[in-house]
Amino acid sequence: MSEFDYDLFVVGGGSGGVRAARIAAGYGARVGIAEEYRYGGTCVIRGCVPKKLFVYASKFSEEFEDAAGFGWSVGERSFDWERLIDAKDREIARLEGVYRRNLERTGVEMFDTRAVLEDAHTVHLMSDGRRVRAKTILIAVGATPNVDASLPGCEHVITSNEAFHLSDFPKRVMVAGGGYIAVEFAGIFNGLGAETTLIYRGEEILRGFDDDLRKALHEEMEKKGIRVICGDVFKSIEKTADGLVGTTRGGETLEADQILFAIGRRPNTAGLGLDAAGVAVSQTGAVIVDGQSRTNVPSIYAVGDVTDRVNLTPVAIREGHAFADTVFGGREWSADHSLIPTAVFSQPEIGTVGLTQAEALAKHGGVDVYRAHFRPMKHTLSGRDEKMLMKVLVEPEGNRVVGVHILGADAGELSQVLGIALKMGATKADFDATMAVHPTAAEELVTMREPSERIRS
Repeated sequence: MSEFDYDLFVVGGGSGGVRAARIAAGYGARVGIAEEYRYGGTCVIRGCVPKKLFVYASKFSEEFEDAAGFGWSVGERSFDWERLIDAKDREIARLEGVYRRNLERTGVEMFDTRAVLEDAHTVHLMSDGRRVRAKTILIAVGATPNVDASLPGCEHVITSNEAFHLSDFPKRVMVAGGGYIAVEFAGIFNGLGAETTLIYRGEEILRGFDDDLRKALHEEMEKKGIRVICGDVFKSIEKTADGLVGTTRGGETLEADQILFAIGRRPNTAGLGLDAAGVAVSQTGAVIVDGQSRTNVPSIYAVGDVTDRVNLTPVAIREGHAFADTVFGGREWSADHSLIPTAVFSQPEIGTVGLTQAEALAKHGGVDVYRAHFRPMKHTLSGRDEKMLMKVLVEPEGNRVVGVHILGADAGELSQVLGIALKMGATKADFDATMAVHPTAAEELVTMREPSERIRS
């Protein structure tokens, strides 16, 4: 009789953990999985999916306005926050059911409980006190939103977790942060009708993205009525009879009904028992792994945001799949973290793949920049003052396209296809040789003949 109850036990039922469990079970492994909240993880339950649904909802306010330019008369309209929440909840419940059924079909045993490691092979299931032994353990517990615990009044703020479940729609919202979650929620609340302010400590929003995109999105957000404050942070937050009052280090006094903190996320490893199991973590609590998701403990692996490598759902899924193939399927491979297409569902939307201009210049010693900044065709009749930005970066020695950055409608959809082209090593000549699709905004990608700039270090 085996000394182990399972060949694999997965701690965390998000996208990466579920994919690993299903693939390992498909190879005949005895697999168990524990999730303390709901299957699907941050992305499905309180992240990407509900957020995208909210983005769709928030865009209708502009669509109604734009319709007039095309001959439509749109009558009286109103927005019902409670109906949106109910519809979102039904869809999330459906998706969680899909995740559960997929695990059941592959024979994975599910435990709806928090699980804590006790040693390199033992997991304590907290709901009933049961202990299970596994030959291999996979940590896939994701990350959780940061809140500055030293900030006076921090108990009054919400994070993206709570934003999906507010009982009432706030008329005034302040968003703290400048990353993709912050700019997305600023666009959502603004589009749904809230007076919205975004405050960020850095000199410009979306640190790590191409500088032209950052500046252009900032400008477009302000055109839409979002107040964007950079170089400042909250000093204190007070609750009053009329809502919340935030005082900033720069001397601003800001009033709101809700203050949402989107100042980053931290690996969700607190109280997980990693010290008892001997698993090494970084100063931020991230599980330290190698390229094949192995920790310093031979029987324990980790994938997804808990490792703080590239914190994106498709990356976690790919890492989980690679782990299961390698350990249980005899097919050794690892997730490639280079050239990852990324979308930011800001308004307007961002799609990007490859190097930023600064990164391309540092890596290649020079870069040819092809840039188009224009009003898309739709707004010639809608009259909306919104511009689209497309930017193609080419390394001069081999003429290879090393980065493409887009701000505008459907930019995320475009970045997926562009990711294939860059992964295949497409050159600027390949772009030029591709027939344009007319009339589209995307045709700009293959019709920019002369560089806007030739930059050499």
